[in-house]
Amino acid sequence: MKIGILAIQGDYEAHAAAIERAGATPLLVRKPADLASVDALILPGGESTTQLQFLREEGLDQAIGQFARSGRPIFGTCAGAILLAREVHNPPQESLKLANITVARNAYGRQLASDVRQGSSRIDDQPLEMVFIRAPVIEKVGRGVEILAESEGRPVLVRQKNLLIATFHPELSPGSAVHRYFLSMARNGK
Repeated sequence: MKIGILAIQGDYEAHAAAIERAGATPLLVRKPADLASVDALILPGGESTTQLQFLREEGLDQAIGQFARSGRPIFGTCAGAILLAREVHNPPQESLKLANITVARNAYGRQLASDVRQGSSRIDDQPLEMVFIRAPVIEKVGRGVEILAESEGRPVLVRQKNLLIATFHPELSPGSAVHRYFLSMARNGK
């Protein structure tokens, strides 16, 4: 299985290493044509407005929309969560509008604190390590969105059909539960 990783910003190399640990082959994605040879796609962290500008300039915004509509899985982490959200505010920002969630970039005057937390999830029996770095906040989940993990009473890992979204950075944890879960989505075609 080949997993594409948007390679313009963020720690895409850490995602590549996590994908390899989980048993798949990572491929770096920088152009729309790169999507043709991958089974699933990761949108890593970084600065979401810069990433969105790049996606539009390269035509990747439309290509990613088509990729999602084809049913192939997409996993957005941190800035990737912002890019996938239907609505972004604090401050308002354009997005790909693929997931039925509302995300705040700067909730209540600040982003979620940067720290490492442990918590339970619906994807693994073991506690999940969650590395937050100026994380966005999922303020609202809409119809069809399943909450897979929460931290401090807020959703931090959600799924909507073929979309997996984390406000934290699973690629920075030694465990690979989240990446294994994503690979199972790709294997099962959902």
